[in-house]
Amino acid sequence: MTDSTNETRPTGVGSGQAGALAGQIVVVIGGTMGIGYETARSARAAGADVIVTGRDPDRVQKAGSELGAISTAAFDATDDERLADFFRGLPKQVDHVMVTAGGSYYAPLAEMDLEKVRRSFDEHFVLTINVARAAITAVRPGGSLIFISGTAARHPVVGLSIAGFFSVGLPALTADLALELAPIRVNLLGAGFVDTPLSASLLGDGLDARRAELARTLPIRRVVQPQDVAALAVHLMTNTALTGGTYDVDGGQQLLVER
Repeated sequence: MTDSTNETRPTGVGSGQAGALAGQIVVVIGGTMGIGYETARSARAAGADVIVTGRDPDRVQKAGSELGAISTAAFDATDDERLADFFRGLPKQVDHVMVTAGGSYYAPLAEMDLEKVRRSFDEHFVLTINVARAAITAVRPGGSLIFISGTAARHPVVGLSIAGFFSVGLPALTADLALELAPIRVNLLGAGFVDTPLSASLLGDGLDARRAELARTLPIRRVVQPQDVAALAVHLMTNTALTGGTYDVDGGQQLLVER
């Protein structure tokens, strides 16, 4: 988003992180666009080899080529067997896994589609459990897992009950997994509105208005970009003192009365 009034810009990977992941392998589940793609790109800039996955074979191939990925895989991450096969098929242990697959589901109670509710549960809770189980053998000791949730839905809002359930529940699950998987580290990113293709698909014609509103009201006076989230993800990979925590990157969105 271009805004001549904004002087603060997302920095992505700074010079302090250059080479910080040299010789390491980063897997991004859902790495073909948005936050996942930018995380893979930032990890590459920090010296890592990357493996990216996604549902759409064409997008996976394109992202893999652009990123110089050492490997790619196209499958639905909520397919338990395909996910297990993917991790079993890795040639050696990897260093970090980030999961950005899946989207949010918003609907008031009377309008909920229960199939979409179940799908959301698979994408956020079951997928987290399956990746954590796979990590026992697939991720080296001292490596890390990074999952993603939201911040706005922590507060009661009509239509956000499903998202709220995960935004409150996943931090507790993350803390438990950090104990069970130690010395593998497990952390959670709490994102607010991020200017991604997913946000565009959810908001449709209302996207520009939402961008303008957030640029005006957020304490940082700009919209959070995928590079902002990616920079934090790479920091969580490289800072070996961090585990079991939830780290917010929402530009202060949760502090606002109107979210």
